[in-house]
Amino acid sequence: MTSLSTLFQLSCGTMSYVYHLVWLEAKYPQIKTLMGPDPHLKWIVSGMVFMQLLACYLVKDLSWKWIFFWAYAFGGCINHSLTLAIHDISHNVAFGNKQTKWNRWFAVFANLPIGIPYSASFKKYHIDHHRYLGGDSLDVDIPTDFEGWFFCTPLRKLLWLFLQPLFYSLRPLYVNPKAITQMEIFNALVQFSVDLIIYYLWGLKPVIYLIAGTILCLGLHPISGHFIAEHYMFLKGYETYSYYGPLNWLTFNVGYHMEHHDFPSIPGCRLPMVKKIAAEYYDNLPHHQSWIRVLWDFVFDDSIGPYSRVKRLCKLAKES
Repeated sequence: MTSLSTLFQLSCGTMSYVYHLVWLEAKYPQIKTLMGPDPHLKWIVSGMVFMQLLACYLVKDLSWKWIFFWAYAFGGCINHSLTLAIHDISHNVAFGNKQTKWNRWFAVFANLPIGIPYSASFKKYHIDHHRYLGGDSLDVDIPTDFEGWFFCTPLRKLLWLFLQPLFYSLRPLYVNPKAITQMEIFNALVQFSVDLIIYYLWGLKPVIYLIAGTILCLGLHPISGHFIAEHYMFLKGYETYSYYGPLNWLTFNVGYHMEHHDFPSIPGCRLPMVKKIAAEYYDNLPHHQSWIRVLWDFVFDDSIGPYSRVKRLCKLAKES
């Protein structure tokens, strides 16, 4: 049995995915009722942002070793969670499709504790990830040929995981460069202004706490297992996987990834209901039990590495 996202992946550039999606919606019309904004998301995200601002005040007098400890153990977890909130917001589930500007502005607000401008650029490229999953020169989530060639031993793959934030941020500039947008400029101006205000009020340590937490917890960290779990082909013929474990509570249910790709307009809080409604499609599909185990297998299994992704030519790539 094949999920809708896998059907799309096997037929990029055709209408078969659309046909199957329409069929599923017709069979389970209640799924449509799950679409629409999450009324709680803006309050949860706001609480996380203000929690990190409070943490900036609390860590300002700590020694450097404790700055990095709390950045990895606490602040980075919140920041990683905020990047996934931004992922949800990029699908307009904070204020709805009719309030796209409010969604973009709120994503900039959610970006503040991350320390580095991220939200506007993520939105710009993430839409291609959904439209052209695995598309050569379109889906910048696909590692480059150099990454696949060089990071092929356990030690090198461990290093690749640690450096993942670097590759994740720089790869789009090489694979699919796009013009800088006004929203990206606005995102950067707001972000660096807040960084400077924090520096002026409480010194350098809170700024390092925020940025170090982001870099460390987007790298070699249990939550970062979702980067590998989502689309790396652990089993031949399956390139999108879900994870139904407890870390979904910290990550806005990003583990429900097959469900998300099938219905990206449904907010993360309602994705478990999609699985429950269409249980016959999702229950028997391969899925991951642990993101930590995913990271372990990625490093030590010789058959898995940055090359373990499906890459295909989509229509836009052929025409360009």
